[in-house]
Amino acid sequence: MKNIIKTLLIILTAALFFTACEDDSPKENKTPLRFLTEEYKPFNFIENSKATGLAPDLLKEICSSLNIDCEIEFANWSNAYNEVLTNENTVLFSMALNATRKDQFKWAGPIASLDWYLYAVSGNPIVLNELNDAKSIGAIGVIEGYAMDQYLREAGFTNLVYCTDNVDAITKLLNGSIDLFPSDKYTTTSALESLGNTIYAVAPAWTIKTELLYFAFNKNTSDAIVSDFQVEINRLKKNGTLRSLTEEYLNTSDFPDILQIYTEAYPPLTFMDHSGEITGYGSDIVKEIMNVNHDYYRINLSAWSNGYQMALDNPNFCLYTMDRTEIRENLFQWVGPIGANTTWIYTKKGTGISISSIDEAKNLATIGTVNSWFSTQYMEELGFTNLIYESDPEVLAQKLLDGELDAFVCTDITFPDILAQMGYTYADVEPAFSLMSSDFYIAFSKSTSATIVNQWQIALDKLKQNGTYDAIHYKWFQN
Repeated sequence: MKNIIKTLLIILTAALFFTACEDDSPKENKTPLRFLTEEYKPFNFIENSKATGLAPDLLKEICSSLNIDCEIEFANWSNAYNEVLTNENTVLFSMALNATRKDQFKWAGPIASLDWYLYAVSGNPIVLNELNDAKSIGAIGVIEGYAMDQYLREAGFTNLVYCTDNVDAITKLLNGSIDLFPSDKYTTTSALESLGNTIYAVAPAWTIKTELLYFAFNKNTSDAIVSDFQVEINRLKKNGTLRSLTEEYLNTSDFPDILQIYTEAYPPLTFMDHSGEITGYGSDIVKEIMNVNHDYYRINLSAWSNGYQMALDNPNFCLYTMDRTEIRENLFQWVGPIGANTTWIYTKKGTGISISSIDEAKNLATIGTVNSWFSTQYMEELGFTNLIYESDPEVLAQKLLDGELDAFVCTDITFPDILAQMGYTYADVEPAFSLMSSDFYIAFSKSTSATIVNQWQIALDKLKQNGTYDAIHYKWFQN
């Protein structure tokens, strides 16, 4: 009997041991995934019969950690795009996330950031004051199905010439078959080098926008799989792997953080000082919030319209400072308020222009306003048809002072600093009509984790309680 009991105890112990080992082992994702990409050097390309580049190397790290087979197929972009659009458990990379694609796929990333420019041949005197000016240029090369092809077509461009790939487009640009080509610095450099040239053979004629690159999954792919990928990407950002790959393939150490933080040049709230540091009232508050949370992210300076659209499209995205209005209320998550301002319709001193009502403002010949500003959205809602748009408030301020505009819309907090940077004073303009008053906040994209948003609000509340908020306010607005 003792032997029988002893034998049973041994069997039971062994069973418990193996069960414990099985429970403690990494869970394998058994769902097979099909990975598709294209030749888009230096992000994804074939070298020595192997898939290489920033994205394939990163993907191999992810798949190794998740115990997933990593077979990468190269295909024509349009074909691969349609394949992932229609077939479950397929993945396409590296894909830019934009408004058109946002709801067509599930996303893990971002893994890289691209600034898009309209490139011309160096020495070619193409002068663009805004993107729409390029509609009258002879020919713009694009690649079918690319994000920029979609973007320009939706913007009403009809002078597009289709190219097979980046090398074909750059060849056409250099030989004069096309006048402009929208591209980023990394792939443009690679295409030029393959043709025995350098990046100095071309020059950016206009900065279009910024896009972030992701792994895009078919919509029917399990949320758990996409989440596993996101967790691994974040881990590889934290341990320095993505930085190393970015340095190796893109010759830069800049890569998208786990949380993207963007702002604009809008002194004294946000701007870059002479030492290259992003500073200002709003920036000081954001930095102190990160200090409280012990989470530090890079702050990126961008045109407001660019950052605004990215905040609408991308997950885990922060944009400041943003006025909280009825139009925007349900588009973002909010942390604040961090301040208040009044928006005025300004005229040049001495013009004699008087504005006593919204209707009188509508009857002016021209009113300058910045794309995607809250005041612009408000005036559009009111039915203004005399608005002149620019992305840079200094351009509009100069047009006002040169007599090219009847009026310019800006806040009382920021316009004095804008004028001072241009060599003017607040006495050179007249606040002719008070358009609206509002509070401004730190805004987060709707798909940002609620945990992050709550942490930021709690940290801001602490700054208000311990006196830091008041000290920052006094530093910038003591006068």
